[in-house]
Amino acid sequence: MLWQDVPIIQRGQLDKLDCVIDKYAGESRYLIPALKEAQEIFGYLPEEVQRRLARGFGIPASRVYGVVTFYSFFSMTPRGRHTVRLCLGTACYVKGSKDVLASIVNGTGADVGQTSRDGRFTVEAVRCLGACGLAPVMLVDGCVQAGVTPRDAMRKLDVYQ
Repeated sequence: MLWQDVPIIQRGQLDKLDCVIDKYAGESRYLIPALKEAQEIFGYLPEEVQRRLARGFGIPASRVYGVVTFYSFFSMTPRGRHTVRLCLGTACYVKGSKDVLASIVNGTGADVGQTSRDGRFTVEAVRCLGACGLAPVMLVDGCVQAGVTPRDAMRKLDVYQ
């Protein structure tokens, strides 16, 4: 089964979402915690989930969408099992992170901001990871990979199933 073929919403997940809505009893000030819990249930925040939250909170869907798109920790697309963040800040860029990124995109088949077809990796480019002395740097699920070269980028990712 390909990642794109995964069912979007399952009945048990909707029941859990309804419990989250009931928990916050329509208090719009709790929208962000509710969105966080919803994302933990579904792995991302599809439109159907956003609309259901909006109805449950008695607010316009556009407000929910605005919050989801404002905060970078919310995602409207399915995420991979592993998140690869490659630094494109000045130090990393000068040391070849652009070529490392090309290797990762080619090796995973996922462009920046996308998830690989097998659901294994979500690829992100970030401006700085604060580890300039280790350039070029990538984080895989928060684990620092230092001095990454285009040649060994995919070898470092192979250990992540």
